[in-house]
Amino acid sequence: MKAFFIHRCAEDLKKIEVPTFVMHGEDDQIVPFADAGPRSAKLLKNAETKFYPGFPHGMPTANAEQINTDLLAFIKA
Repeated sequence: MKAFFIHRCAEDLKKIEVPTFVMHGEDDQIVPFADAGPRSAKLLKNAETKFYPGFPHGMPTANAEQINTDLLAFIKA
């Protein structure tokens, strides 16, 4: 994943200028947190972040109430 992110996504993320909400579970076993969450936010020009201790890769389903609440708050802001 790390190599994919560095070579495929970094330059694209730098081009995004709209407000972006980066959400990532810190216990993601599919896309490691350190390789994606904070790194994505750093590359985006206008990012707001929310990182979730203990949340897995499937957090939109497993933790839907929390994720939906935070996403809606970002959209309304």
